[in-house]
Amino acid sequence: MRVRQHVNPLHSQFARFVGERPPLRDDQLFEVEIGCADAQFLFERSVADPSRLYVGLEIREELVHWVNRKAKREARPVHAVFCQAQLHINEIFGGRKAERVYLNFPDPWFKKRHHERRMIDDQLITGVASLLRPGGELFVQTDVWDIAIDALGVIELRDEWFTNCSPDGPFSFWRGGNPFGAQSWREMNAAEEGLPVWRILYTRNG
Repeated sequence: MRVRQHVNPLHSQFARFVGERPPLRDDQLFEVEIGCADAQFLFERSVADPSRLYVGLEIREELVHWVNRKAKREARPVHAVFCQAQLHINEIFGGRKAERVYLNFPDPWFKKRHHERRMIDDQLITGVASLLRPGGELFVQTDVWDIAIDALGVIELRDEWFTNCSPDGPFSFWRGGNPFGAQSWREMNAAEEGLPVWRILYTRNG
């Protein structure tokens, strides 16, 4: 399958939500990965705990269809949604509350003129805050230092919503590794190449 590596999230075509909402049930807990790509991380999570629904938000429509076909074929509780996550979180979930939200290795958009396309900003974090239940967890991973610092800065400014779980306190990275028993291909590749990975773990305040 040929997949576009980069999609401009600011394009007007993404302004309106046209994807398929996930099959949420009142009696089933769910977790969300924003920018799920091929959902390798979510498929691994579904093996660890198949009782939950694992929802991936992805801006590349061809990957969404691929993930949902694989989930159906393997009978896994994984569902991808085609969307621009910064704009449509509330519309997708309709007030339902997630147990966890993951931001795994978001696109760094290295060129300075493209920095406005980066995913982790105040608009996204506002949506994440509305999505997470009190006590729920937000986990961020990246192998790009600039993205790590940007994420730390944006989320720490919302200390009325989030508490940093690092023993070192606010404005600190999580040093306990990945605690969720699942890896995306990007994380596997970083480990194989010996690249540093910066992680941040927060809980949602009540």
